[in-house]
Amino acid sequence: MIRRRTLPLLLAALLLWVGAGQAQAVGYRYWSFWERDGGAWTYATQGPSTARPSDGDVQGFRFAVSQDSEDAARPRGDAVFAVVCARTPAQEGRKRVALVIDFGTSADAPSGESPPATRTACARVSPDATTADALASVARPLRYNAGALLCAIADYPRTGCGEAVGADKPAGNAPDSDSGLSDMDSGPSVGLLAGIAAVAALGAAAIWQTRRRRLSAPPEER
Repeated sequence: MIRRRTLPLLLAALLLWVGAGQAQAVGYRYWSFWERDGGAWTYATQGPSTARPSDGDVQGFRFAVSQDSEDAARPRGDAVFAVVCARTPAQEGRKRVALVIDFGTSADAPSGESPPATRTACARVSPDATTADALASVARPLRYNAGALLCAIADYPRTGCGEAVGADKPAGNAPDSDSGLSDMDSGPSVGLLAGIAAVAALGAAAIWQTRRRRLSAPPEER
């Protein structure tokens, strides 16, 4: 009875341990979209193709590898509308939007590419223009995928679009394709092997105790 109950539990523990050891944190290499709220950057709640900034707004883009919006890298540096748009005077029937375009670091760049320097630009566009329209007026060419995900600003990066990157490896070594997943570790970790050995030892001990109890029990209880 003990053996029948113990072995399934040990097997379940082994499977959970193996699954935890093989799981790898995965991030994604992409352009994130930000809005300047007072003196801080906040992650935009809608995409640049639907967002419609007002005159005087400051918005930013950052290219980086991140797992989700919670850990996404913000555009670097402070951006002040009056500074970015100082040389772009107001015009009747137009609005001005200050844009910060942060191409990220070499660590986040696709293999074989180097990020340009961060730039700012003042887009003067029609009152109903979206952020995508404003961006296109100052940082062409833009590239989108079939799902309307912004893939490249000013032709950076040249290829790839939101591809997955193993977070335990340098981003620059990840594949440079639209759907390339980075290679996982080639073998189990030391901790995983130790866990398997520990579970196996527990299983052997349980079987030994079961046999011992059976041998010591009266014949009618065996």
